[in-house]
Amino acid sequence: MGPLIHRNGNGTYAIFFAVLFAETGLVITPFLPGDTLLFFAGLFARPEKHALNLWVLLPVLTLAPLAGDCTNFHIGMFLGPKLFSNKHSKLFRRSALDKTHEFFEKHGRNTIVLARWVAVVRTFAPFVAGMSQMSFKVFIKYSAIGAIAWVWICTLAGYFFGAIPVVQDNFGLAMVGMLLVGAVPIGIEILKQRQEIRERGTPSEPALPDDEPTESTEA
Repeated sequence: MGPLIHRNGNGTYAIFFAVLFAETGLVITPFLPGDTLLFFAGLFARPEKHALNLWVLLPVLTLAPLAGDCTNFHIGMFLGPKLFSNKHSKLFRRSALDKTHEFFEKHGRNTIVLARWVAVVRTFAPFVAGMSQMSFKVFIKYSAIGAIAWVWICTLAGYFFGAIPVVQDNFGLAMVGMLLVGAVPIGIEILKQRQEIRERGTPSEPALPDDEPTESTEA
């Protein structure tokens, strides 16, 4: 990535913006490496790299998935049913859409925030929100929260930890660790839901019907 950044200079910001926008804004590109890109971007924003400016990078990278979400939301609203009408389509995979539907059923509106940390789901979450006719005001609020949290955590992780020798020597493990840290919000949400279920208690078993009254005989 270093040669790409030095070759393109300030154009690198546009390239990063386009990649993050496509990952979150187009249902045909869920394979793009958003988490890895953010980590590397943070690493190359370190002062000794003389490559990227952190305070330009953060707002640019935050706007990219937010703009992508808005685009994907409206695509889902107006074209969703038509695009996924063919269950055997290889381009618009129904399995990924169904997986996101299940995520929505479990986490509700918080899916928009939590999906940022789950590859593929973060691509389809805004699309499904649009298909389900979610209020755009509600959607954009959760989308902004998710974009800020995802971009800033992943980018600053690269900025602060990417230059540590042990991280550079074990970069693969560092990436796994970053993804685990990113999964914390999902873990917290799952624990909250389990706690709510315990507090509500399990529904009591229905009472057995009374024995049928025996017919009384008149003396």
